[in-house]
Amino acid sequence: MIFVTGLALLALVGVPIFALFGAAALALFLDMPEGAWSSVAIDVFGSKFAQNPTLMTIPLFTFAGYLLAEAGAPRRMVRLAQAWFGWMSGGLAVVCLLASAFFTTFTGGSGITIVAVGGLLLPALIGAGYPARFSLGLVTTGGSLGLLFPPSVPLILYGIVASLVMQKALVSGIVPGLFVMTVLAIYSALTGARSGVARQPFRLREALASLSESKWELAIPAVLIAGIVSGLLRVHEASAFTALYVLIIEVFVYRDVHPTRDLPRVIVQAITMIGAVLAIMVTAIGFNAWMVQAEVPQQLASWMESIVHSKLVFLLMVNVLLLIVGMLMDIFTAIVVVVPLILPMAYAYEIDPYHMAVIFLLNLEIGYLTPPIGLNLFMSSLRFGKSMDEVYRTVVPFICVLIFTLLVVTYAPALTTWLPEKIRVRYETRSLSGGYMPDAP
Repeated sequence: MIFVTGLALLALVGVPIFALFGAAALALFLDMPEGAWSSVAIDVFGSKFAQNPTLMTIPLFTFAGYLLAEAGAPRRMVRLAQAWFGWMSGGLAVVCLLASAFFTTFTGGSGITIVAVGGLLLPALIGAGYPARFSLGLVTTGGSLGLLFPPSVPLILYGIVASLVMQKALVSGIVPGLFVMTVLAIYSALTGARSGVARQPFRLREALASLSESKWELAIPAVLIAGIVSGLLRVHEASAFTALYVLIIEVFVYRDVHPTRDLPRVIVQAITMIGAVLAIMVTAIGFNAWMVQAEVPQQLASWMESIVHSKLVFLLMVNVLLLIVGMLMDIFTAIVVVVPLILPMAYAYEIDPYHMAVIFLLNLEIGYLTPPIGLNLFMSSLRFGKSMDEVYRTVVPFICVLIFTLLVVTYAPALTTWLPEKIRVRYETRSLSGGYMPDAP
């Protein structure tokens, strides 16, 4: 009781989350046998963390994302999407979805998408005749879209924590992500039609011009997915290629980022984000090591099996739990803390690990929009000068749509497992939860 009260007080006075994890781990290991804490150092400096080759992908992909957001890429992507999809019913809203998903994929849902893309499109949406509440909800929701598409940083982090085959983890969310985007696009198109929004006529010359202008940036996801699926690029090779490629095209081809005036600032912003994620990961390893030695995941799995005998009921309970987690934790903290607890239970119910990854991230995608501390809510309120109460109301319809897609993805595992099964990479590694994680069949 004293321990919990102390941590609560530290959290109330604003102690960073990584310091809370470190303090919790130190306090908990005091009751363990002498020398038990040495496993933490082994985990941090061993293959679980420091020697994990996939770890390097996080700073490289994050840097690429921040560089794209700083450059003129948002404007080019909006022009491209508008030229090719503006003729559709709700075309501008679909443009917002596509552009937002592209940038969130590279920035990891850090809120940059709302600033870079939302700032461009919110006035355009309202000016085109979309309801103001719908428009604000759309750009706020767009800040979390794209987490299921490679090379999403949360997806990579999940793969590291769960010790999944990274090539399979990165493609596992493509089909579910496209399904989510399609349902949101249908909802947006219906809203546009009800609001009487005029369609933009398709102009071949403008479409080809926008395609030519954006061709260097459009090549990034195409090359990445083709390289990973075919096996020509391993994940850490793909991250290095992406970072170098984006640096070259934005600094020397488009010349949107000045090498001495802008580039150092972008690097500092990316390093700040990366440092926060890595600090949480390192201290969480200590906390997770205590849970492993105290057999917390195994005890939870046994308890869950004793009260829940149906996989369908278990999945429903997991979704409810993760939605609550999404209301209270940021996505990176949730991954490193909750994944080691959830995975043993998922294996006990014979749930595919890649299916579990998509369920987890889709829940946290909704968590970005869920009161009281969804990151997108704060970013949208600050960026557009709206009260939190007003932002809350705008996202409710989108949360309902996303929960519908979550239920479909949860109970239709083939959406997730079909593509990973096409990649034949087989091995076993030890996860942060302490158990061996067999590759998906």
